Amino acid sequence: MHPVPAGKVLLTRAPGPGREDGVTATAIDSGLFRRVLRRHAAAVVVVTAPGEPPTGFTATSFTSVSLDPPLVSFCVAKAASAWPTVRGAGLVAVHVLTAGQEPVARTFAARGTDRFAAHAAAGGTWTPGPDGVPLLDDVLAVLICEVVNHVEAGDHVIVVASPVHATHHADSTATPLVYHDGAYLALDR
Repeated sequence: MHPVPAGKVLLTRAPGPGREDGVTATAIDSGLFRRVLRRHAAAVVVVTAPGEPPTGFTATSFTSVSLDPPLVSFCVAKAASAWPTVRGAGLVAVHVLTAGQEPVARTFAARGTDRFAAHAAAGGTWTPGPDGVPLLDDVLAVLICEVVNHVEAGDHVIVVASPVHATHHADSTATPLVYHDGAYLALDR
């Protein structure tokens, strides 16, 4: 066993059968899990879906899944107010936010509020896209996606979607909004 440097936390697994080193995987404490994942930086997106009213939420779980065919995914909590609308949506839009759009991220992360009304009250605009999918204006990039699968995973659902349309900001120097260690940050170029 190697010594653990000062200020570091050692993650261990309980010993047991099934591995050459005599260690088997066990679930780690949720608090420790959360602290470790705070060290992971992630791009911030807003996912929107059509409905009456439309829904949208901030996510950091967005990722590419496949190039052939093109597939992306994002996660949504089963208990989230947006989940029933997303579950029934054929199309969703994924908006990659710019470094200056922390207020948009916070608006769509807020609980118990009409996020689109709050977005409009703050001067934000959006237009209805195909099948009524809300498209936020002035974002870094947008993917309009057809939902192809839902995979239950613990207290969340992984939504797999196939992009059918994409646009991106014309300014190649624009940078994305990133979430790291509990804070929204801009990337330096």
